[in-house]
Amino acid sequence: MKEPTKLIHSSRPNGVPDHPVNPPIERASTILFSDYDAFLDGKRSIRYGRLGTSTHRQLEDIVTELECGVATHLAPSGLQACIAAILAFVQTGDHVLMADGVYDPTRKFADGFLKRFGVETTFFDPMIGDRITELLRPNTKVIYTEAPSSLTFEVGDITALATARNQDDVTVIVDNTWSAGVYYKPLSLGADVSIQAGTKYLAGHSDCLIGTITSASEQTANAVFRSLLRIGSSVSADDAYLTLRGIRTLTTRLKQHETNATILCEWLTNHDDVKTVLYPALSTCVGHANWKQHFTGSSGLFSIILKRNHERALRAFHDALRLFGMGYSWGGYESLCIPCDPKPIRTATRWQETGPLLRLHAGLEDPEDLIYDLENAFNVMAAVKLID
Repeated sequence: MKEPTKLIHSSRPNGVPDHPVNPPIERASTILFSDYDAFLDGKRSIRYGRLGTSTHRQLEDIVTELECGVATHLAPSGLQACIAAILAFVQTGDHVLMADGVYDPTRKFADGFLKRFGVETTFFDPMIGDRITELLRPNTKVIYTEAPSSLTFEVGDITALATARNQDDVTVIVDNTWSAGVYYKPLSLGADVSIQAGTKYLAGHSDCLIGTITSASEQTANAVFRSLLRIGSSVSADDAYLTLRGIRTLTTRLKQHETNATILCEWLTNHDDVKTVLYPALSTCVGHANWKQHFTGSSGLFSIILKRNHERALRAFHDALRLFGMGYSWGGYESLCIPCDPKPIRTATRWQETGPLLRLHAGLEDPEDLIYDLENAFNVMAAVKLID
């Protein structure tokens, strides 16, 4: 079956007569066992509401298929998925290699929490490739990267990172949220763990928080499970259900996000106020060759760099937008636009652009309407410049 068909038919009670299309939500804290022997069996498999019900298992199964892994575990947010995945493989005295362009809260976790408990982190250029060997130490346990980088969208070579590690106990973890697991399969390219903030494209409607951690081996999956167990992770059945329902239409939604983003990027590339468009599908984007080799498509998230930095004009631009909302997260049906500054969150590389960076998410609106909204905002911004 092709992927769209799999996402619709996986983890459904096919063959069961008279069943609902969407499986009912199963909420539980206590799960009762029929007898003593069943309790012992259940105790060994740790059957308890905090660890999930059939609703959670259905979502885990479908994400495992999507990511081409052996097992998926859920976390209550994308950030906790990142944190739990790292904690599964490190202890005091260990060393982590982390790409310079990762999601900023993940970076802060490494710089703050891990450091407090004696785990050192070295940040590396996302485009380092097999030169990662120069940074490996005997105590390196994790190589953590994101595809593509947050805000700046460099696409590194995960195969080079995975191949270059010269120790069996180095775990390669990839944040795969941007592709939603549809357009990029890091586990098939040598990574050990693929993470998603299911809050974004998997759920797709900006109404729940959830994270997924998919492992390439049973050994890795067991380590992730123990990590989530020890930190008391728990995902509500309702959030698991919303994500399960959203994932059925994932490929259809993602195609439209990609179409809209491509149209917007082409238009913005030729706009007088735009210096650069950062979108992996464009040949001008850093790492485009890696994207072309390892990805089968693009999603709706990208950034632009404006030519001039003027605070009042920038404020006028954002306030003039009507279809692009200002808000964190992305991946829902609505378009978003927020100002960002990569400079303070880079150490291995330098962000030398002087113009402001705007991160945009192309929602599911008509692209002509989105262009009109942006054009109007640019005109308002230009009027402010003329007045000044």
